[in-house]
Amino acid sequence: MRIIDIDHKRCNRSYACIRSCPVKAISAHGKDGYPVVNHERCVGCGSCLSVCSSDAVSHFSDLDTTIGLLESDKKVAAIVDPTISGEFPDITDYRKFVEMIRTLGFEYVNEVSFGVDLVARKYNELLSNFKGKYYLMSNCPSLVSFVEKFYPELTENLSPIVTPMTASAMVVRKAFGNDLKVVFIGPCLSAKHDAKLFKGNAKVDAVLTFRELRTLFNRFNIKESKVEYSDFDPPIGFLGSLYPISKGILTAAGVDGSLLEGKVITVEDKINFLDIVDEFSRHTELLKKHFNVFYHSGCIMGPGTTDKSNKYLRRTMVVDYAHKRLKDFDKDLWESEMETYSSLELKRSFVKDDQRLPEPENDRIEEILKSLGKSVNETASCTACGHRSCRDFAISISQGLSKPEMCLNYSLKSKQDYIRTLKTNNEKLKANQEELLDKEKILRDENQKISQRSETTSALLQNLPSAAVIVDEKLKIIESNQSFIKVLGEDAEMINEVIPGLAGADLKTLLPYNISHLFSYVLENDENIIGKDVQHNDRLLNVSIYSLKPNKIAGGVIRDMYVAEVRQEEIINRVSEVIDENLKMVQKIAFSLGEGASTTEKMLNSIIETYKKTSK
Repeated sequence: MRIIDIDHKRCNRSYACIRSCPVKAISAHGKDGYPVVNHERCVGCGSCLSVCSSDAVSHFSDLDTTIGLLESDKKVAAIVDPTISGEFPDITDYRKFVEMIRTLGFEYVNEVSFGVDLVARKYNELLSNFKGKYYLMSNCPSLVSFVEKFYPELTENLSPIVTPMTASAMVVRKAFGNDLKVVFIGPCLSAKHDAKLFKGNAKVDAVLTFRELRTLFNRFNIKESKVEYSDFDPPIGFLGSLYPISKGILTAAGVDGSLLEGKVITVEDKINFLDIVDEFSRHTELLKKHFNVFYHSGCIMGPGTTDKSNKYLRRTMVVDYAHKRLKDFDKDLWESEMETYSSLELKRSFVKDDQRLPEPENDRIEEILKSLGKSVNETASCTACGHRSCRDFAISISQGLSKPEMCLNYSLKSKQDYIRTLKTNNEKLKANQEELLDKEKILRDENQKISQRSETTSALLQNLPSAAVIVDEKLKIIESNQSFIKVLGEDAEMINEVIPGLAGADLKTLLPYNISHLFSYVLENDENIIGKDVQHNDRLLNVSIYSLKPNKIAGGVIRDMYVAEVRQEEIINRVSEVIDENLKMVQKIAFSLGEGASTTEKMLNSIIETYKKTSK
């Protein structure tokens, strides 16, 4: 049966539920490491409910089933655990509490204390008629499930007596008819499972926790101030009212629980619960005692109660309630009713449902212990992982029920290593950041210099009298000056108005092939072309092309030789070249010609000067 469910939308994966589970029925096998419940292993103790900070763990609810029964045409009886005396301190009189339950629609309201009395009498008979066999008293359904699943060899040592809940179901059906529907209201979660084990007159149709009962009161707006007094339907219990306290069943049974002469030892709480079952399995004949065992600190602290604190206040309230009930108690009537119901069959049997997993090899356990930073001989344990020893934890990891991260020391060490690594990385990042800032400053300075150079170059380019253009490896114009645009003609000047400097224009579409291919040659061969004369549109152009960045960028200077200024300059330059060439020749024959060479030089210089004057 599904008792526990986990809502992964709420779950924060703290694994608190896994740590708290005494039988490791919850493991991190879900998608993305979310905890999941193995319902076959669950014993319904409810430990996981109280530790989940995100309220992701819930239990199976019979609320809808109960409402359906109350709305049907069937008569329904509520059998109420005597723990109500400790659970509802906010209700001043228990008779008001009874009427509030009736107002929900229950035909009959009975207290389980009478069922406790019947069960207690059976325990008196069983333990008084000792025949060498020691028992674990089976009032706690979680104990029964735990033994059946994890100590199946002890099922023969479970006392073969039904719980007070089941006995009470038999009582109300005998009193009010076998077609009666029965709802148990109490503090126990595992009772939801126990109720499904019985049929016929022992059947319990639904189980409500006290929390669920409060939900019903709120849903139907039922308050103490709105109802009158009403008492429980008979039969009324006697000392069974003390059942919520762990030793209450012994008091009701009249069984000696004293240290020297007592036949029964009472054990409560999770750790003691686990210890005694283990010890009982190993040392039954040495212990020589029967054991009254409860997973929680009695029913007053059960998982279905609203408040998990104030144990001793709850205990006091239970005792005060019992005193109040017994003040005018009709014991003769009680004895008569006990006789009437003594014929009820209160025996039960148990089923071996072995859920134990094979224990791993010792080498595997030691390997896991070492990975956790534990000594293989270490016996101490902080139990923060939810296991009683580090070895048990290592076994659970090997069986796939636990994760190493559930070990507090391992988790802290991992976090410290992570923090240390993070700190180291942060220091490296800081150093890298400072280095990057220095490089950024250098780059910023370089960019500023480049920008200044670019501005200077651009300004110089625009002020050149000759046409100038810079292109990339695809002969796309990067920048050109106004003189270049004038050389190209009116079409280029129109394009320049839209795209200043003709940036991005294809040089091949602006200049003839005999010029554009010169740029391609320079880019491909990384060789400059200086002063090449090219005919273009009745013009003689003098072209010089330079490789500015090998195979990537080239710059060209183009002069129109028919422009007067250029023509005059060119004549001077070329006459100068002739003079230079002749001077070299003159120097070679100087020795033979003597002063004639000087006369020739003067004559040529005179020609140049005369031309300069006339051109002005």
